[in-house]
Amino acid sequence: MKNRVSGGDSGGNAGRSSSAEGKNASKNLKRNKRRLGGGGLSLEAFANLKSKSNGYNPAIIKKQREFYKNAKYISKYKKVLKKEELPNELSMKIEPLEDDIEAKDDTETSANSRVKKNKHKTYKLNELYEQKRQEDERARKEREAIIQAKEQARKEALFRRKTARKNMFKKTRSGQPVMKYRMEQLLETIQASVKK
Repeated sequence: MKNRVSGGDSGGNAGRSSSAEGKNASKNLKRNKRRLGGGGLSLEAFANLKSKSNGYNPAIIKKQREFYKNAKYISKYKKVLKKEELPNELSMKIEPLEDDIEAKDDTETSANSRVKKNKHKTYKLNELYEQKRQEDERARKEREAIIQAKEQARKEALFRRKTARKNMFKKTRSGQPVMKYRMEQLLETIQASVKK
């Protein structure tokens, strides 16, 4: 076997290795350029790309969202107003057919009776509307009272459970559980089972 010393090669080998390294380096450089997408961008091309807007602007998007949200609220508000004004509109639109038939007579008495009928029907519709609204209000108050009673009962039960749990976990100075509260709990459960 021959001893090879770095830098002490024969002249022919050294010349070949440097040219081989140069070829490999250029191959690697070409491969890297191809992999990365070419030779890169010029400064001018990079600046032009940066200056172009791609349509993404968070401030504009936020304004658009707010606009659509407000539009939705406005449409809901208009619907509610329409529903509230609906009985009044109905009272005005109830009697067009009968009015057309009576309008052919054109006498004073028919005009007076028509006004009276219209007032009477409007009054009835308003009365029905008020009655329905009062019933809805009453039902809503009852529901609220029931919900409030349930909430109050839930709070009281939670308070009782917390105090019972606190008492059950009490310990003496030596770390033993306090038996007084545990005995009371057992006594209450026995009495409740006897009453059933």
